Amino acid sequence: MRDDKAQVEMCLEDLELRLEDDVESDLWDQWIGFTSNDFKGDLFLPVRRKAIPARIKWPQVTVNEALFSFEKMALQQLGGCSDILEKGYGSLLDIRCNYGTGIMTSLFGAEIHYMEEHFNTLPMSLPLEGGVNRIRDLIALGVRDISGGLSEKVFDTARYFIEITKPYPKIKKYIRIYHPDLQGPMDICELLWGSRLFLDIYDNPELVHQLLDLITQTYIRFMEEWVKIVPFGNEYNTHWGMLHKGNIMLRDDSAMNFSPAMFDEFVRPYDQTLLNRLGGGAIHFCGRGDHYIAGMSQMTGVYAINLSQPQCNDMEKIYQNTVDKGIKLIGFNKQYAEKALQEGRRFGGNMHVWN
Repeated sequence: MRDDKAQVEMCLEDLELRLEDDVESDLWDQWIGFTSNDFKGDLFLPVRRKAIPARIKWPQVTVNEALFSFEKMALQQLGGCSDILEKGYGSLLDIRCNYGTGIMTSLFGAEIHYMEEHFNTLPMSLPLEGGVNRIRDLIALGVRDISGGLSEKVFDTARYFIEITKPYPKIKKYIRIYHPDLQGPMDICELLWGSRLFLDIYDNPELVHQLLDLITQTYIRFMEEWVKIVPFGNEYNTHWGMLHKGNIMLRDDSAMNFSPAMFDEFVRPYDQTLLNRLGGGAIHFCGRGDHYIAGMSQMTGVYAINLSQPQCNDMEKIYQNTVDKGIKLIGFNKQYAEKALQEGRRFGGNMHVWN
């Protein structure tokens, strides 16, 4: 039985041997063409020229194993890259420090609840106890010390990734590290506040704004430290195997619970601050977003949108406020896109789909 360090080295060597310059460069050029508006087709479906099977048997690593071992985290993340090469998918190769949605909330003292092993899923963040008084205490403390919570583990994992890949020039060139899941300001606010937020946003709107501002400033401080370890790309960055213009991928899952006016008041300004300070990027949301998509599309520095459930949305509203405005839809459902094409919808070269 090999120890974890030896397994990591063996797997890195396997990846290095399987990475082919012409294959990876061609795929990168396809993505650059789409992202830089040179793609003129209906649906962008990138194609890796060949599938390259693994030469070894890769270990299966559970989420919980990865959370508590740098070596296991590397094997989990690099294993995803191995699978992509094995199957010949059109995803770019990238890895992240995969600690779930509680990275930012942990800085504010939220408890991280680790799931039982058989669920094999990322941990969750528990709301703070103490109601609005606890929120007031947080605000009084000011911008968080980013060495707290999960952040040091995240930064140390990134340093570990960089260190172990140094001897492997093709891995360093073609497997990119993308920024961890920090969610978006309102998502973090909801995770900290709990469901009572949806009443307190009416009863204590100024307090909500104060917490959102604190979260946003802490977010900026975290990312400024992150880029000292993993600098952003010059103009484009990867996330979830996709390329987008700009630097960050925000999450606005909580936004589906708010009206367009509330989105404009409580979500948009803080997202915009992050986009301004951190160089623009993309936004992901789950669930319904057609009611606020117009406001989202008006933000400066939004270059791409990734949504998870087209069936929850009036997609014509989504298309009018994304692809028609030159904002890419990335990682979109191919079946929905093809149906829209059959009905006469055109995407102006701005639609990426997965098989």
